[in-house]
Amino acid sequence: MLEEIGGFLELESFSGSAYYPEAVGLNNARNALLYILKARRIHKIYIPCFLCDAVSHMLKRERMAFGFYHVGENLLPDPSFRPEAGAAVYLVNYYGQLPNESILRYRDLFGTVIVDNVQAFFQPPADGVDTVYSCRKFFGVPDGGYAATSARIEETLETQSVMDRMQHLLGRFETGRASTFYPLFQKSEAEHDEASLRMMSRISRNLLCAVDYDRVRTRREENYATLAMRLNGANGIAVSAPVGPYAYPFYVEEGDTIRKRLAGEGIYIPTLWPNVAETGNEIERRLAANILPLPCDQRYGAEQMEYLADRVLSCL
Repeated sequence: MLEEIGGFLELESFSGSAYYPEAVGLNNARNALLYILKARRIHKIYIPCFLCDAVSHMLKRERMAFGFYHVGENLLPDPSFRPEAGAAVYLVNYYGQLPNESILRYRDLFGTVIVDNVQAFFQPPADGVDTVYSCRKFFGVPDGGYAATSARIEETLETQSVMDRMQHLLGRFETGRASTFYPLFQKSEAEHDEASLRMMSRISRNLLCAVDYDRVRTRREENYATLAMRLNGANGIAVSAPVGPYAYPFYVEEGDTIRKRLAGEGIYIPTLWPNVAETGNEIERRLAANILPLPCDQRYGAEQMEYLADRVLSCL
């Protein structure tokens, strides 16, 4: 096709770099996992029951063999779990609470592990361990996940198109109202669930080159520290402070009731894995229902965190 010259200006191109420039940029995190499975020619993988069912749906769609394992109240694999010989284990780093030293110990125990750092974007991969990241969980981009792996697949992948998946991002940016554009967000999420393996869109690659990663990481850590100072004493689980945290995990009995009360005040706390209510054991069902992932991201500062802590404590 003849290259066009002139005409109206397009979206500005940014000259920065991605946070993981050596990783493979895919259209979402579950497809980053799929990329690793294909590149490593893994025949079977064990995934936790305490996980979004989008992963199991992807594995079924791709006709890949998989099994399940349970986690305990400490968000670690059940001590009795042992994978089938030759199978991989998908090790989820919930809320960034699993340090790389522990990941390496699980690799020694299980053999092949693939780490899910979807909730730990700023935690670098453990030495020699294939790792999956999500961009959409940390930044306002329409798609994006990273497969941090030395393996490569031979097939040429199409690039994801996201021109029709940005209205919820642009709408909230202009108005500041999440509730107004929530249906469009849900539509976009449903489309991600069905998306085939593709490379990350040019739009997300470009936007991610404009992010001030040091500022984002620092702001998240400061906000997390404010919530921890106010809420650790009332938290039903012990938590550490991760690097560039995703959210502050606050466990409280009757979490669903508190979640609804907060929503009535314009504070939206998601239930991350609603499917666990049907597929998990008693411990996993309690964790899914009662952990409130309190936002501590770069949009906010100390004033909003103090207000959030006040509202949460008022519900107890």
